[in-house]
Amino acid sequence: MDKHALYKTLILQAEGLLEEKQEAVSIYANLSALLKSTLPYVSWVGFYLFNGSALYLGPFQGQVACVDITLDRGVCGKSARDKKTVIVPNVHEFPGHIACDAGSNSEIVVPVLKDGNLLSVLDLDSYQYSSFDKIDQHYLEILCQKLAFSLK
Repeated sequence: MDKHALYKTLILQAEGLLEEKQEAVSIYANLSALLKSTLPYVSWVGFYLFNGSALYLGPFQGQVACVDITLDRGVCGKSARDKKTVIVPNVHEFPGHIACDAGSNSEIVVPVLKDGNLLSVLDLDSYQYSSFDKIDQHYLEILCQKLAFSLK
């Protein structure tokens, strides 16, 4: 299955998960599981939640992860600070990369924004280099928009 088809199926499944109003932690947890089980090239996926000053670990799938990230550190911090998606083909070349899993080689981080306000970031890692591209960005941004709309 090509990436477009994979993501179209994923978005449909996510819409089903987002139909009913639920607690945010449940939504984040289910989306993490959906992404991890659907995208074969993803080694770690999860959400870092924004508390007004820093990011803290939310629901995720994969190995243990960093708990707190200030906005001046790492790919997640950059995405949160700039409120923009960041794609890193080789995390070892990203200044200030936070290596929670030494096996991680590429990463994409997408901010979850509601009315321009940062709620969280979606973080996906891969053991392969250059795993993430504009296709991932397009569909993950759609997913994050739908997520933001569904949150109370």
